[in-house]
This record gives sequence, structure tokens and C-alpha cells, in this order.
Amino acid sequence: MVDFSVWDIFRNLLLATRWTVVLSLIAFVGGGVVGLALLVARLTPSRWAHRLVGGYIQLFQGTPLLMQLFLAYFGIALFGIKTSAWVAAAFALTLYTSAFLTEIWRGCVAAIPKGQWEAAQSLALSFSEQLRYVVLPQAVRIAIAPTVGFLVQVIKGTALASVIGFIELTKAGTMITNATFKPFLVYSCVALLYFALCFPISLYAKTLERKMR
Repeated sequence: MVDFSVWDIFRNLLLATRWTVVLSLIAFVGGGVVGLALLVARLTPSRWAHRLVGGYIQLFQGTPLLMQLFLAYFGIALFGIKTSAWVAAAFALTLYTSAFLTEIWRGCVAAIPKGQWEAAQSLALSFSEQLRYVVLPQAVRIAIAPTVGFLVQVIKGTALASVIGFIELTKAGTMITNATFKPFLVYSCVALLYFALCFPISLYAKTLERKMR
């Protein structure tokens, strides 16, 4: 057993927290970009686009994130691509995030009154112009709070990346526990750090929601 002080444990966990933050940001930003593209595809009149995007969303919302991480880690290698826990975790979490953001944003667009679409059409705007100038600016105001709130779920979801060997906060906690045999102390610190990351974001999301109302 290695003799770690409380400060040593907390300091090592704090160093691992940066990778949790980085992975969360990559998944959130990447998922946002993919999600926006999927949203536009789903709003087009094409039935095939609706079915494909709908199937994509059902696939990633209807299967456990843990399974998606395993498939990304072991499945990418089947195509002859050398992968790592970092790449697989970022890839899987990006796709997972994009599916949920697409559905969140679709609901926000659906909340825009139909009259706004009709008004945009009466001005002879193209579909892309209707989205850009009329619908999306209004939908963004509705979407800010739930989108920021979903970031909390992404941060907590990064903990599952530990199962494929990605050393983030949870994995670091497990490694330190194996060295110190102090699970209660270590995981209490892990929980405290997750709380320190998620609680301010939750408060900010609630503040935004009140402002939007």
C-alpha cells in the first residue's frame, strides 16, 4: 500500500480532471456541429432524410453509452485503423451527444409557431433563408437552457470512458484506490470534483431558463 496524504490524492485527481473537461468539451462541441447538420437534414422536406436521421437518433438514444464506447474502441480497429482509448472515447461521445442535441433542438424548432414559417414563405424566402433569418434565431433562445443543461450529462457520461482505459477522473480514482486502499476517501474526492464541475453549469442553465421566460 502506498501512503498518500489527502492532498496527494486530491492533487492527482485534480490533474485527471482536466482530461474529463477536455473530453467533455470535444464531445459537446463536436456533437453540436454534427447535431446541427442532422437537425437541418431532418427539417428538410425529404422523407429519406427524416428516416435516416430518425434512425440515427433512435440508435444512439436506444443503446447504452457503455456499449457504444466498447463498439467504438474495438470496432474502429476492424477497418484497419489504429485507435486509442482517447480517440474511441471522443468519437463515441461525440456521436452520442449529437443524437441528443439534435432531438433537443428539433423540439425547440417545433416550439416556433407555424405562423412564423408561413410568414417567411410569404416573403419568398428559400428554405435555408427561412431557417437562417426567421426560425433558428427564435429557436436559439429556447434551446440555450436545455443545451447548457445537457452539458452536465456529457460531463457525467465521460466517467464511462474509464472502461476502455481512458484515464479521466473516474479511472484515476480507481487507480489511486488500488494503490492506497482508501476507496471511501478517494471516491468522495471524485464525487466532490464532479459536483464542482456540474453544479455551476446546472445553476447557469436554470438562470438562462428564467431569463428566456
